[in-house]
Amino acid sequence: MFEVIGWDEISRVLPTLDLVGAIEEGFVAYSQGNAHVAPVSELRIPHGELHIKSGYISGDSSFVVKAACGFYGNPAKGLPSSNGLMLLFDSETGVPTCLLLDEGRLTDIRTAVAGVIAAKFLAPDPIFAIGIIGTGTQARLQAQYLLKAKRANRLFVYGRNAHAVAVYQRDMSREAVEVIACNTPAAVAANANLLVTTTPSRSPLLNFDDIAPGTHITAVGADSPVKNELDPAILHKANRIVVDSLQQCSAHGELKHALAVGSIPPERIVELGDVIAARKQGRISGTDITVADLTGVAVQDIEIARAVFAAVKAMRT
Repeated sequence: MFEVIGWDEISRVLPTLDLVGAIEEGFVAYSQGNAHVAPVSELRIPHGELHIKSGYISGDSSFVVKAACGFYGNPAKGLPSSNGLMLLFDSETGVPTCLLLDEGRLTDIRTAVAGVIAAKFLAPDPIFAIGIIGTGTQARLQAQYLLKAKRANRLFVYGRNAHAVAVYQRDMSREAVEVIACNTPAAVAANANLLVTTTPSRSPLLNFDDIAPGTHITAVGADSPVKNELDPAILHKANRIVVDSLQQCSAHGELKHALAVGSIPPERIVELGDVIAARKQGRISGTDITVADLTGVAVQDIEIARAVFAAVKAMRT
């Protein structure tokens, strides 16, 4: 029977789920060749963009198609910048089994969870402060999820809009952390050793000279070929680059822009799934500069959609 599940039910089961564990399994399956992921389909229109991702993990009873929109002028209209839905299909018959009307929030959450996973394996110890570039939905979720997993006393933030920064400071201060606004991305990097870039920028916001030894950077904004938050020199000089998908990041992520200006020794680029499975090393020393280039892989959508669907079915019975 085809089921439709709205955000009310989804939000009730989310706190019961081990999303970090589930999504780690998805990354491992991908890097070990047990996942089948279609190329990303991207539609750009005057006021926004649509991304379609789909995939199947060998042996699963279902496969997933996800549509996610980004309309970055929406906050000025009182609307969220992202929206979307997820569809589950029976992998034996191709029959649709479930529509998750998640309003794009599961995409936002699984991206934040991936940021936690990247920090788990790559962030320095200790983390003396977290730095966030951006003030939107992902800037909030990345900080919230990181603060739950890796407690820091201070959070530095940069945003282009002073009002948005002030609102971010007010809201994030509720997370029992001191929130300090910075005038430039470089100032954020000067004060934090775990940085997360979360914007749709099309030109670099951080330069290599901004980055201190021992810093980890998680870049989540560049999910299309035209977006770019990091100076390519950061990747060229980083000790380790960890990508969610080598194929996808080479075409869509920060890695794409770095490779466009010169080659990078292949041994310095590894997939996150291989780091999780201990097949490859992530951070090696306390002074390493590490980068996680996260473009969003369909296995994340598969894992979160399956977990939500199963939990809602159990709750309904």
